[in-house]
Amino acid sequence: MKLVLDTNVLFSAFATRGLANSIFELCLDRHIIIISEHILRELQRNLHKKLKMPEDKVQMVIDYLREVCTISRHTILEDNICRDKEDDKILGLSDESKADFIITGDKDLLVLKEFNSVPIITPREFWSLQKTDPDV
Repeated sequence: MKLVLDTNVLFSAFATRGLANSIFELCLDRHIIIISEHILRELQRNLHKKLKMPEDKVQMVIDYLREVCTISRHTILEDNICRDKEDDKILGLSDESKADFIITGDKDLLVLKEFNSVPIITPREFWSLQKTDPDV
């Protein structure tokens, strides 16, 4: 499956060894992780500012993601869908990459529940799906 992992999921995956990290590892093994340059820039900024991660380590994370993930462009949506227009880029990425799921902790995206028939779910919901049906 193709999965769009939002910045907040990736941030949590590299900030902690919790659920987001487990999901990231699972996705690396079983699925195609779709990200964009926008997500990489946002992650780079957040790792440096919020975690105070040294710039060389941040760059190592970004380089690693470039190696193991599929980088795609996002479609520019004609209308604003989300309350936060920056989140429309995630929806556009899902459209462009023909993703099967968007995994996020962002309430502005989660409130939509789906976009163009692509489910928008939390990391915990995805984890539960994988545990009950690994082929999902």
